[in-house]
Amino acid sequence: MTRTVYLNGDYLPETEAKVSVFDRGFLMADGVYEVTSVLGGKLIDFGGHCARLARSLSELEMQNPHSDAEWLAIHRELVARNEITDGMVYLQVTRGNPGDRDFAFPGPDVAPTVVLFTQSKPGMAESPQAAIGLKVISIPDIRWGRRDIKTVQLLYPSMGKMMAKKAGVDDAWFVEDGAVTEGTSNNAYIVKGNRIITRQLSSDILHGITRAAVLRFAAEAQMVVEERPFTIDEAQAADEAFITSASAFVMPVVQVDGGDVGNGKPGPVATRLREIYLDEMRKAAL
Repeated sequence: MTRTVYLNGDYLPETEAKVSVFDRGFLMADGVYEVTSVLGGKLIDFGGHCARLARSLSELEMQNPHSDAEWLAIHRELVARNEITDGMVYLQVTRGNPGDRDFAFPGPDVAPTVVLFTQSKPGMAESPQAAIGLKVISIPDIRWGRRDIKTVQLLYPSMGKMMAKKAGVDDAWFVEDGAVTEGTSNNAYIVKGNRIITRQLSSDILHGITRAAVLRFAAEAQMVVEERPFTIDEAQAADEAFITSASAFVMPVVQVDGGDVGNGKPGPVATRLREIYLDEMRKAAL
């Protein structure tokens, strides 16, 4: 089945959706994006994604082309038209097409380009990877300094994914000044004793929507959360490790740079947090 995509107010077959070669998203990576998961045909943590989208746009001095209610209607329409039960809705807003290439931002008369599409991922909440866990390597973090803005400039994270693939593992964690910042497309955590440790929010990391929900649920479950940087050595000596993201939810990490974390198997904290997260998010889904 040909997917229906949304482009600048129109619902189109994916084969008919076209964006100008002069679009600044293509020429300058001048745009932001969000990915919202769908479970049982409903959107997960949609309000959080809308809030982060608005923040990313504001930080880049871009206008938000839609209200939250309008974004919700577009997302729901795409989910319905593409018959998505489990999967994701990808949203991208660029600064638009000024008609020529120029480093200077175009004026307010240039409308942003808005693209949304879906990806079907049947059974994504029952991923067998959650029972096995991920293996990760560490790589230097050489990204720009505003990682809190969810831009479409994903070249180095893509390179990190390929470094991991070539090393025969699942993903990579970025390391800066001796400490882990985050994963290529996720936030990173370790568990030591009764403490969940993860880097504090700043411009160094993406302000994960799943991160916020998981830490809230952890606190409600009387788990201790410590927000600070941690090292690779600490990760290898931890009892558990895990990552969070909109598409992976909570995923255990069982090996870091070739060293087993804990007993090399998914631990009880990550397993329990995944259960809580999925349960609570399904209840609140839109």
